[in-house]
Amino acid sequence: MRLLTINCVFIFSMSLALQTHAIDGDDQAASPPLPDAVEEVLVIGEQPGPGLWKVSKGDHVLWIMGTLKPLPKKMTWRSKQVEAVLAASQEYITPPSVGVRISAANKFMLLPSLIGIRNNPDGKKLQEVVPPELYSRWLVLKKKYIGRNNSIENWRPIFAAHKLYEQAVDKSGLTESTNIMDVLREIAKENKVMKAGPGTTTEIAKPREVVKKFKKMPIDDVACFAKIIERLETDLDEMRARANAWAMGDVDALRKLPEADHDEICKSAVFNAALAEEHGLQDIPQQKQKYWLAEAESSLAKHASTFSILPIIELLKPNGYLAALREKGYVVEEP
Repeated sequence: MRLLTINCVFIFSMSLALQTHAIDGDDQAASPPLPDAVEEVLVIGEQPGPGLWKVSKGDHVLWIMGTLKPLPKKMTWRSKQVEAVLAASQEYITPPSVGVRISAANKFMLLPSLIGIRNNPDGKKLQEVVPPELYSRWLVLKKKYIGRNNSIENWRPIFAAHKLYEQAVDKSGLTESTNIMDVLREIAKENKVMKAGPGTTTEIAKPREVVKKFKKMPIDDVACFAKIIERLETDLDEMRARANAWAMGDVDALRKLPEADHDEICKSAVFNAALAEEHGLQDIPQQKQKYWLAEAESSLAKHASTFSILPIIELLKPNGYLAALREKGYVVEEP
């Protein structure tokens, strides 16, 4: 039976609901956001992005491209260096993933049960589950970036915050959707470069039961909600500056603009839940790093040239993926 893989970024919540299009409420009726002057001028046109990190042992080399989201909407990414390196490589390692899969038949049967999956348990309103001061800050940003939308007030904090984030990013001239993965896929295909996708998936045999449990279970997601609110209050200008720096290949600027990422806090809200533990979906960042490192070492041993991509935030961490490779004796050269 053909199995459909569902991204595990916000398993049992964000991805499961949104990727199956279980949309409820009056999203489409939201009024336009209020006008807001934007100071930072985003780059446009064709841009190269940053150079490549080089990991080597002997004459075998692993080239790593650091990716970033969001990026300027009106930018088109193209790097001749990346094109040449990927075309000459023997393997292309895609970003690591840990996810779940659901059979096509089960996915079809699952759709009706997804209605209302984003809502708070027991019919509670957002105002009832987040602190008053935090809710007041939410209302200011909601008015600015979303406008009038009553259904979102029924959502769990993690869903409401991510909807707000999407709207704010879009209004700031940025986008989470880029052409980078499509371009890399085509280059690899044209040059017959073998592709490896490190990670693992767990099949959910009874997804409707999982959804029913999720609808009733509590999630400690107020910290995620608070982090996204804080980021939108303080980090949008730097987010735009990071996007420009990435587009123009300015790694030094990226180092000086450390990413105020909210993903780890939001992921832990879901992955630490009892339901995620039942399916072995806890400690996702550690699992992803383990799978990627294993594939990278294997490819380095077998091939003269390997190409991979990773979030640039991971490449800039002092204790991240590259630090692990250095500890194993590989030579790491930064762009």
